[in-house]
Amino acid sequence: MRSFFYTIVLILFTGCGHFLDDYSQDLVVPKTVSDLNEILLGNGYIPSWEVKYLRNGSIGWQLNILDDDVNTVIAYNAMKGSPEMDGTYYGYTSWQMEVGRNHSGNNLAADNANWDGLYQRINSMNIVLHELGNVSQNTEQDKLDALRVEAECHFLRAQFYFLLVNMYAKAYDPDNAASELGVPLKLTYYVEHDKEKDTQFERTPVAKVYEQIVKDLNESIVCFEKSPQTKSFYRASKEAALLLLSRVYLYMQDWKNAEITAKELLAEKSSLLDYSKLVNNPVEYAISESSPELLFSQGSLSLENDFTGAGGDFCISQDLFQLYDTMDYRRDVYFGRSVQSDSIGLNRKYKMGEHRSSVSDLFTLRTAEGYLNAAEACAMQGDAQGASDWLNQLRSKRIEGYVNILYSADEVIDQVRTERRKELCMEGHRWFDLRRYAVCKKAPFKKVIERVYAVYDWDHKNVFKYGEVYQLLEDDPAYVFAIPKSVLEFDTGMPDNLREDREYVRLVYRNTLD
Repeated sequence: MRSFFYTIVLILFTGCGHFLDDYSQDLVVPKTVSDLNEILLGNGYIPSWEVKYLRNGSIGWQLNILDDDVNTVIAYNAMKGSPEMDGTYYGYTSWQMEVGRNHSGNNLAADNANWDGLYQRINSMNIVLHELGNVSQNTEQDKLDALRVEAECHFLRAQFYFLLVNMYAKAYDPDNAASELGVPLKLTYYVEHDKEKDTQFERTPVAKVYEQIVKDLNESIVCFEKSPQTKSFYRASKEAALLLLSRVYLYMQDWKNAEITAKELLAEKSSLLDYSKLVNNPVEYAISESSPELLFSQGSLSLENDFTGAGGDFCISQDLFQLYDTMDYRRDVYFGRSVQSDSIGLNRKYKMGEHRSSVSDLFTLRTAEGYLNAAEACAMQGDAQGASDWLNQLRSKRIEGYVNILYSADEVIDQVRTERRKELCMEGHRWFDLRRYAVCKKAPFKKVIERVYAVYDWDHKNVFKYGEVYQLLEDDPAYVFAIPKSVLEFDTGMPDNLREDREYVRLVYRNTLD
């Protein structure tokens, strides 16, 4: 029974690619490492495509509109229509109990795309890892290729589980991670199904999920050391695995291992882009395929068109923008003020406008994060000198006329967090960082976030009516996504993550803002 299910799953995930040869009338199987490499490419890595709307972006696009770095735009008139903002985005950006619920309340969209997409890819990686032991490896090159494919599978599975556990479970808290419910941990290549059971998959504790993520990344690194990646940054590498592992250790509050891993990365790859070269070069972008910082990227640039700062769209929050001083190159490179609304939109952090993107806003890994990870790990261990040194190295490439600063132990943690927010904004970090700061044993940080949801009169010239102000409180249940409804219908015994109904707390009007 299991092999039957495995065969069906393999065919569904891989399609009818030319790399699958007939084994019998009813069964097709991969026979070479090259076959498995094509399955890895087609069913593991997230492809890039043109993104007309944020909702068309890669898995996890919702992370762009959850945190305190964004807001909606208040303008006299909306330049964009209502279907996306009032339909797809409202439930996420105002932290509703049902994220698929539209603003008027008369429609509820499915909420399972992220869950399904990630688990489908995880299962494909499980299949490839299993089949590596069954295909021929007759030459030394076959064996090296198999090691590289194995390394990439472990990396991707780790990255996907890392996203899942941070979307659908509470942040890693060393005090309760061993008992806090995480996400189902599936490592088998076959489909489990027991008709006598209401629940096919149990929610594995957060600590166990992280344990597997760490294990996968370490195995990836070992394999890459034996068979280094020779392809472009669109394929996983040892450097990418080291950077992601250092981030995972930060989330676990394992500061020493985070420091060791970040330093190992930076010893091998430490290149930083000098942002002074971007200021007067309007055709260059902070994050692009030509950046010396780029280690890895997969998926699309989800926010190509929905962060213009125009009415009916999203903008950068004043809270974030005001962190940059006038000497910081990032302020004018990353952001630009909209002439239509005076709100702040994205400028040249990425290439904007509809196109097939070269880099992702969520799955990109670059060396700048390595400096910040090393700085945070040092700061949390009381090494203010080390943390300051790492900050200074990064800032020297970001701020005009920068002079090195030595912070005290009391100052440096806040400085690292501020720099992390400034450097990594709109890259899928801030929402998860806010979650982990709240449970940080060394220096807990919590805040109330307010979102102004701009309501326009879509029936009468798209004129602004009022803004509904929503609040995300400290330790709010909405920091965790609910388990998708379709999953709960299938696994009826699986515990859900309960969220609360949310109403706006007050209204704002244009005349109160002028």
